[in-house]
Amino acid sequence: MTRMIRIVACVLALAALPALLHAAEDAPAATTKPDKSADKFYGTISAVDKDAKTFTIDNQVYHVVDTSQMTKASDDSAATLADATVGQPARGSFTKSADGQLTVTKVRFGKKTGGKSGGGKGGKKKSDSAATTQQ
Repeated sequence: MTRMIRIVACVLALAALPALLHAAEDAPAATTKPDKSADKFYGTISAVDKDAKTFTIDNQVYHVVDTSQMTKASDDSAATLADATVGQPARGSFTKSADGQLTVTKVRFGKKTGGKSGGGKGGKKKSDSAATTQQ
């Protein structure tokens, strides 16, 4: 009985094979999702050209346009290209045109200030280590 089931399954698989191959030929080519990380940047500003409305990070020149959303990381207020300072960090997103120009869609200039220190690492505080050595 088991042998008969195997034979029937093999015959059905062989019969379906041409139909499956034909369907695979007619199917559109698979498209890959664009890499979402490719449209983001983060790094230290190495140059700013206010006349050309550009700034440079890691040898990549980013162009600021009228629709670019710029903010200051310190207080989330609106920023201008004048807030882009060489040596300070910047992060954001961009689009790449057909000619290779990188156009900024959003950018945050500077370091974020405030917040909790320690970053949640859970390390010992000085007072904790002093208390344990006194016991």
